[in-house]
Amino acid sequence: MSEHEIVSREQWTIARKAFLTKEKEFTRMRDRLSAERRELPWVRIEKNYGFDTPAGRKSLGDLFQGNSQLIVKHFMLAPGQEEGCVGCSFEVDHVEGALTHLRHHDIAFVAVARAPIGEIEAYRRRMGWEFPFVSSFGSDFNYDFNVSFTPQQMADGETTYNYEQTEVGIEDLSGISVFYKDNNGEIFHTYSTFGRGGEEILGSYMFLDMTPKGRNEHGPNFNLTDWVRLHDRYDHDGHVNRLGRFVPGSKAENCCS
Repeated sequence: MSEHEIVSREQWTIARKAFLTKEKEFTRMRDRLSAERRELPWVRIEKNYGFDTPAGRKSLGDLFQGNSQLIVKHFMLAPGQEEGCVGCSFEVDHVEGALTHLRHHDIAFVAVARAPIGEIEAYRRRMGWEFPFVSSFGSDFNYDFNVSFTPQQMADGETTYNYEQTEVGIEDLSGISVFYKDNNGEIFHTYSTFGRGGEEILGSYMFLDMTPKGRNEHGPNFNLTDWVRLHDRYDHDGHVNRLGRFVPGSKAENCCS
């Protein structure tokens, strides 16, 4: 780190209180945005989506588990991939501690990936996750919510992600979608977020943002793949490529050393 300004406690308090004014405005803005998010219009789900689970075939409605609200993590794990995206795995590591609280607040959480359920279960058990993780293998679900893309779409440049037509260069990307089920059993899509929108649930980032070094993501990818590893890979030699996959080999330089 470069040389940093050193001041008296009194000078520090003046600077800190000035910054506190900005923090409070940011908090109020966050509250306003959250309220506006809840006021967004909804889309009725007309298609009958099916998912493979360890307990058999389930519908989208079944995934609510008796709740009226459902959060879906679109997880990057395609058929034949032995382990998931490092970023997606990092994200859902933050879910475990929240599950009990969500369940007691009328919210179900589930991760969905295109891999067959057997491959998903092997990875879920390896990582020690307890949240529901289901397979959309053979379903349109990922494609309809613009987190998976066919080879033809990619070849034709007809891929939409984060509400923009863009070249994705990979068959699966991550995101979060939220659904509501009314008393009649009708399901509505209320919200989705992609890209850096997923940072909202990354408590680790909130801790890092308070520290002098911050996120310390200075390359080669200038994002979490510079330092995050699957939680059982931190002591393994290797690096994470720009597609979010762990590559065994020479140990990459530790960003925090």
